[in-house]
Amino acid sequence: MIAAWWAGLSLIMKVLWGLTLTASLVFVIQTVATFLGADAGGDFDTDLGGADFDASAEIPDDASAIGHSGQSLYTFRNLINFILGFGWTAIILQPQVKSTVLLVLVSVLVGIGLVAIVMLLFKWLSSMQASGNIDVRKSAAGCQGKVYLTIPGERAGAGKVQITIDNSVREYDAVTDSGTLATGTSIKVLEVIDNHTLVVEELNSLII
Repeated sequence: MIAAWWAGLSLIMKVLWGLTLTASLVFVIQTVATFLGADAGGDFDTDLGGADFDASAEIPDDASAIGHSGQSLYTFRNLINFILGFGWTAIILQPQVKSTVLLVLVSVLVGIGLVAIVMLLFKWLSSMQASGNIDVRKSAAGCQGKVYLTIPGERAGAGKVQITIDNSVREYDAVTDSGTLATGTSIKVLEVIDNHTLVVEELNSLII
């Protein structure tokens, strides 16, 4: 039955079905990977007709990265979304709409609309994450915690610390101007170098 149905399609409809089904599969993979948080900094390749495309499906940790990946018009994700909207609209309406020009026009508008909706969704996700971010420079200084990975002395390298900010335990890279701080050492944050790196010293060294 399926073979007979496929054989009865015109070449244009076969191409349209092929593109639409492929876009649908990639869309499902992207969506699942997004909500599973797969490979936060990585990509996976999708082979379409022998050509490799970068099908990044992640929601980055950095809010600005989310905005960039979702709001940039010329992305692989937006291409997939356009084909998805265009293809399914054309397939569904083709039996009812006799005018090819009208069918193409409506399908293009739906494709563009779907791209716009997804871009707005990413913008919303970006704003939601940005509103939940902590200003490390204002909040971390003076906080206490423990060394998670040994910190070399005299800023010879970076280790990691876990500190409590607003009743939430967070992990940052850390350096120290004093001697080596071993894992488990209680520390206090003296300075914030950037959003990811702190200057700390042993908490016991503050006690005279």
